[in-house]
Amino acid sequence: MLCTQPCIGYRACPTSELCLVSNRGKVIKVYNEDNTSRAVEVPSDIIARDICQLFVLKNHCIDDHSWTLFEHLSHLGIERTIEDHESVMEVLSGWGMDSDSRLYFRKNYAKYEFFRKPLEFFPDHMVSISSETDGMVDPSQLIQTFLNSRTCPEIHGHLHAKEQSKKSWKKFYFVLRRSGLYLSNKGMSKEPRHLQFIVEFSDSDVYTVLSAKKLHGAPADYGFCVKSTKCSSARDLKLFCADDEPTRTCWITAMRLLKYGMQLYQNFIQPHQKQKTSPMRSISENSLVAMDFSGQKSRVIENPSEALSVAVEEGLSWRRKSCHRLSGHMSPSTSQGSVSNIALHLAQPWFHSKLSREEAQRLITQQGLIDGVFLLRDSQSNPKTFVLSLCHMQKVKHFQILPVDDEGALFYSLDDGHTQFTDLIQLVEFYQLNRGILPCKLKHHCVRITL
Repeated sequence: MLCTQPCIGYRACPTSELCLVSNRGKVIKVYNEDNTSRAVEVPSDIIARDICQLFVLKNHCIDDHSWTLFEHLSHLGIERTIEDHESVMEVLSGWGMDSDSRLYFRKNYAKYEFFRKPLEFFPDHMVSISSETDGMVDPSQLIQTFLNSRTCPEIHGHLHAKEQSKKSWKKFYFVLRRSGLYLSNKGMSKEPRHLQFIVEFSDSDVYTVLSAKKLHGAPADYGFCVKSTKCSSARDLKLFCADDEPTRTCWITAMRLLKYGMQLYQNFIQPHQKQKTSPMRSISENSLVAMDFSGQKSRVIENPSEALSVAVEEGLSWRRKSCHRLSGHMSPSTSQGSVSNIALHLAQPWFHSKLSREEAQRLITQQGLIDGVFLLRDSQSNPKTFVLSLCHMQKVKHFQILPVDDEGALFYSLDDGHTQFTDLIQLVEFYQLNRGILPCKLKHHCVRITL
């Protein structure tokens, strides 16, 4: 939808998602998870990565290369990752005049994870290598076969498909090749005479279907679809449904790789190449040293045990100072210990307070179903406890954090008091370094920002 109302800087446009601004470029509106939005003027040739960089800088976010721009088509109930190299204006030009379509800015930790851990995205039973490779390909070389135009892994398996103009779904055997997606009309046969061409991806994109059971009567909520860039009607969607999340992820990832190929790999390595060529000094664990400033002269602490002891003491000192500052804002009856246990975690980006189980699951799913994505929240069933929500093997699991009274002192524990922590910050820091009773370490925290 276009308008000629002059929008300056970050003032939100009251009339449309995309405004035409004469001689200065265009204004687009971008949303975050809580549906607040901000309008920003951008040049007409801007790409998705540049939009993400702009909002990272404006919001003082840590740039870990996982910030992503999403295309969300509310009227169709679908969304997709806009690849970093894509022209944002070309994406917007495909929206209908009256469609409720939006750009969302949020984390997507899974965006390029398949380059790091391909075997977690492509199960053995769904992948076979084309005969052009003259033999078996080492599993570690799987991604290279996707990127090599002369070879291609073949993705195959059963999917539910919705029949055109009908409400019913049927299960078929599908085969994904470089030339497109095919349906076998005779069991699991891959003979050319039994393969029916369904779609190719040069002018189509793959989307995740939100609420597939509710909106389309799908047999499960693991829906996805292929939509032509020239079509905006629900009738034109080619709808599919997997039986589980790993299967859906495999199909969507393979379709992205087949559509963009080497360009996706360039998107993945580009930020890391920029870091290597940056004139700024690289900061790594090897370039940091422990220092002691307690005496008249500073000194380097060379003994690892002494350095660890100093670090622990510094952490405890910081907590005591924080408690002292917070105590000035609390009632006189509030003890310093309770302030430590209650208030310190509230300002942490991984804590999401009044979040329900379903909302936590949705937030983690949105920000990437890879091992170690997590958040902490208040328990809805027990007001005195907290919950750790954690993704492992593309499933979100919830672990209750219980308060433990030990001789009048309050601690928190995930394992019935065997491992105790004075506050939630200490708990998170421990499980970021140690798996403990969890299925994996805490790695990426879900974050919400205000644009």
